[in-house]
This record gives sequence, structure tokens and C-alpha cells, in this order.
Amino acid sequence: MTLRRILIALAAFLMCLPLAAQYRDDQFKRDAFTQTYADTTEKTAADTSQLFSFKEFFGGLAHKRGASLKTLTMGSTVFVGGNQIYHKQYWKLPVIYGGIGAGVYGGIRFNQLYKSTGEDRFKTYSTLSYVGAGLVWWGSLMDGAVCYERGKYPNPSKSTVYSILLPGLGQIYNGEFWKVPLYLGLMAGSVQFYIDNNIQYKRWKQIHNQATTTEEGVERPPQSGETAKYYRDTYRRFRDYSALAVALVYLIQVIDANVFAYMQDFEVNDDITMHLEPAMMPVEYAATPAVGISLGIRF
Repeated sequence: MTLRRILIALAAFLMCLPLAAQYRDDQFKRDAFTQTYADTTEKTAADTSQLFSFKEFFGGLAHKRGASLKTLTMGSTVFVGGNQIYHKQYWKLPVIYGGIGAGVYGGIRFNQLYKSTGEDRFKTYSTLSYVGAGLVWWGSLMDGAVCYERGKYPNPSKSTVYSILLPGLGQIYNGEFWKVPLYLGLMAGSVQFYIDNNIQYKRWKQIHNQATTTEEGVERPPQSGETAKYYRDTYRRFRDYSALAVALVYLIQVIDANVFAYMQDFEVNDDITMHLEPAMMPVEYAATPAVGISLGIRF
């Protein structure tokens, strides 16, 4: 009789669980499957399943919906000035278009003068004009990232775009200044190895061509063709490895900036607790209501 009373009391207790406990369990399950971590605005949420959305980009330019920084940056690489239109900073458009147009025109014009006169200074001027146009284009993308959601810090999208446009800037934005010399040093070292190996590759390539040529009157090098070929291929392989190292360091610093921007507000403390309480599985998650125990661990 006593056992029966205990079972009845326990059943009644489980059927009358606190609503707060049931709500927390239900809310946890909903959040676990519906929470998104993509960049969103108050007007609309960005679709993370697409790399780029024309609808989102042009809808943002028309100010009919919000757009993520990823979409704006990718779209503005082709449709120059898109970032400035999205932020309604129309006064910047003449500066951007004028700078790019002047640089391209100068590059073409000086290149024509170089071809007609053969003076090296015109070739230098042409190169500098094209570089100037590229810097204005690059500056328009950087300006768009700076102006995007200024009040939100840290913004993973901003950190990522910063690192793409200028290696190390994403780490500075995240406040991790000590990483900048590390990444820049690795990239500078890889670039230096690439330059040195490329010089040696071209040198041994020329030696190989001289050693294996059939033309008469060409001075033969002291190295044999096989030796020159071995060193040529070796330095070419080292040059390619150096280029790969530059690309890997660049990619790693972009990923690092994005991940650590997301983790800026990650809570880390010494609170390690376990919470045990009765719980009920709602009908929406099971064919019939189920009663059990909810275990929560905080670490």
C-alpha cells in the first residue's frame, strides 16, 4: 500500500512539472535547430546557402531590403560603387569613378606613348596609372566595409573583409595585435623565398637553354644540360612551394580573423555546474508525451 502511494505521488509530481522547466527544455530544442549565425540586418536575414545573391544585392541597392556585407563586397567588386549606394553616400561615387577612369585612361595613354617613343618613363607612368586605378577600386571596397553596421562590434563579416583586403587588418580589428607581426612575417618570408627561387629558376633556365642549344656561336656554360635541368626544375618547384605558402598564410589569417571575431563574446569562466530536473517531452517532438529527466551541464 505504501509503495502504491509513493508511485501515485511520484506520477502526480511528474505530471505537475513547473512550466518554466518545460519551457526551457522546449526552447532549447527549438534554438538548437533554428539558430543562425549568419550576418543579418533588421530588415532581412542573409541567405547563407548561397555564395552570392543578385536579388539580395540589387534589392539592397534599391533600399528595399537589407544585404549582408559579404554580398555587398562581392557585388561591388564588379558593380563598383555598390557599397556607397547601399549606404546612401552618393557623393563618393564621382570620386571613385573619376579616380578609376583617370587611372585607366592614363595607363592606356602612357602605354601608347611608350610604344611610339620607346621611352621607359612612359612605361613606368602607365604602370603607376593602372596601380592608382586599382587602389581606388580597392579603397571603395574597404570604405564599404568600414561603413557597414558601425555600431556592431565585433562584426565577423567586417573582420573577414578586412583580412581579405589587407592581411592583418582583421586581427587589428579584433584587438589581437600580436598576431599581425606573425602573419605578416610569414607572408614576407614566403614572398622573399618566392623571389629568390624565381631568380635562380630563370638563371638555370637560361643556362640550360645555352647548354642544349644547337645554334652556332653561342657560348657554352661549364655546366652540362642535365645539371642545369636538375637545378632549373628544383628551383621551379621551390618557387611554386613558396607561392603556395603565401596563399596558405593569407587564407589562414582570413579564417583566423573570422573565427576569433565570432568567439569574442564566447563566455569562458570557472563555473562548472550540473543541473538535474524532471522534464516532459512535448507532443510535437514525440508521438505521445514522454516524461523523463533533464540534465544540464555548464562548463
